[in-house]
Amino acid sequence: MVVIAFAALLAAAPMQTPQVPPAPQTAPQTPPGEEPADLGEIEVTGRPLDTMIRSFVNEVAEPNNRRGLARWDDRICIGVANLRAEPAQYIIDRVSTVAEDLGVIPGEPGCTPNVIIVASADPDALARQLVEERRQAFRMGGSGMDRGGDALGEFVSSDAPVRWWQVSMPTDAETGGRATRIPGECRNSCDNPLDMAPIVQVFAASRLQTQIVDYIFRTVVILDIDQVGRVSGQQLADYVAMVTLAQIDPDADTSRYASILNVFDTPDAADGLTAWDQAYLNGLYDAERTRKNLRAGRTEIADSIHRAHNTLQDEEAE
Repeated sequence: MVVIAFAALLAAAPMQTPQVPPAPQTAPQTPPGEEPADLGEIEVTGRPLDTMIRSFVNEVAEPNNRRGLARWDDRICIGVANLRAEPAQYIIDRVSTVAEDLGVIPGEPGCTPNVIIVASADPDALARQLVEERRQAFRMGGSGMDRGGDALGEFVSSDAPVRWWQVSMPTDAETGGRATRIPGECRNSCDNPLDMAPIVQVFAASRLQTQIVDYIFRTVVILDIDQVGRVSGQQLADYVAMVTLAQIDPDADTSRYASILNVFDTPDAADGLTAWDQAYLNGLYDAERTRKNLRAGRTEIADSIHRAHNTLQDEEAE
């Protein structure tokens, strides 16, 4: 876990599998006749919990093109730039704690960051400069590794308080090796076309299951310093944790759910990660994600979230 200058962060990040003031109090804005869903309720606005969970997954999940939902594998190292030491360290510690609770090991001081968080008073110019100067760090060219050129353009032009970009790797779950070709990389002498592509040995052929899963290996988060001041330090850190540890749709409408993702629209909606958020993350990191059918894969995540919800309820009852 490190606090470092941003200039060298992207160059150093490997390809591997200001004090924020308290939030102003404003009234939550919700659609007429429909309140945010509390995960503890068995039925909300006439719909069963299972339906609500699946709707939440479909709303917030944003996997890469034609790929399943990705998550971090086993290690994460967080670097923060352009914030004073105290708030920067708070964000690092909080994101690391959430990651550790999910089974992801936080890096020791001095590790090379694969999560890069930078604050800026001119986030548009920063995003544009980074993409122009380090485009390959955002789009490495391998199939299924990012959300595409249009999404990258939206990242650059976004006016959101927090914007993020993730790169993930289709991975052979049996060997841990990458399962997609990266332009410019090859094995052996590179004379044979087969040297250009990874070799995936199929151990158990199936029309329903796959041994190829997706792992996030780099995340860039840009904070708009003028906008993030509307929320507390904990709210900001938990929001960053949510969009760092899962592939979240920047355009998701979560107003019907009690979620930290609503915090910039209704700052008093949540002090931090809610039961919805925790169940989503726990479900994502508990699921095997081995279904070939992407719709079935989302159903697996939803089922895992339901189990996580039941576990949370049991813990609260003790």
